[in-house]
Amino acid sequence: MKKLTSLLMLSLTAGALLTGCGNNDSAPAAQSAAAPAAPAKIVIGLDDNFPPMGFRNEKNELVGFDIDLAREAAKRLGIEVEFKPIDWSAKEAELNGKRVDALWNGLTITEERKKNIGFTTAYMENHQIIVVPANSPVKTKADLAAKVIGIQDGSSAIDAVQKDPIAASFKELKKFGDNVTALMDLTTGRLDAVVLDEVVGRYYTAKKPGDYVVLDDHFGTEEYGVGTRKDDTELLAKLQKAMDDMKADGSAARISTEWFGKDIIK
Repeated sequence: MKKLTSLLMLSLTAGALLTGCGNNDSAPAAQSAAAPAAPAKIVIGLDDNFPPMGFRNEKNELVGFDIDLAREAAKRLGIEVEFKPIDWSAKEAELNGKRVDALWNGLTITEERKKNIGFTTAYMENHQIIVVPANSPVKTKADLAAKVIGIQDGSSAIDAVQKDPIAASFKELKKFGDNVTALMDLTTGRLDAVVLDEVVGRYYTAKKPGDYVVLDDHFGTEEYGVGTRKDDTELLAKLQKAMDDMKADGSAARISTEWFGKDIIK
């Protein structure tokens, strides 16, 4: 009986040891699954004809305010960044189809977009301004009645304009692939006005101060943020932390001053 008892105790001890080994083997795997490695590279989708936020210079290089902000953030995160020009009207499909990892190019935060995009906090305020030729009879928003208005397809300007009662009186709301083409049509007389982001409008009108006038009226204030996929909470948190640090140490203000002549960071 004593021998049988000893054998039974030996069997139970061995089983306990095996069970203990099994627990030790599974613990690292669980920890590994809970803490995935940071991505080596992120792909940022942008409209490459949206100066001064993101555009191509005379050497065909991608430059701009948002480009510089994104590069600084990636540097702080220790990851590579790739900028991928996309059809801006299809930006949500590009993002959620995982062809890009983030949208960082004057992306307006709206309640509708929040349904499909995760946003950082706002880093800039913007207005949807009205630009007309210097000799235009249009002086106020009310004067846009029976006029042909140009606007970028897929932009937040469309929502801002269509929410305003004056939109019902337009002769036509003509959509363009980019703001640059719309402004060219304004110059040639095919449009009576263009509604666009203030950062873009001010950039172009400053280059040709005698050609354009920016009306005092506008179509509302909005905020820019960086967008990621809703389920990519880790990347969103990392980008938010980088942006917060850049604001705190003055790096964001420095980049803003280089492009706009002053700190316009929110």
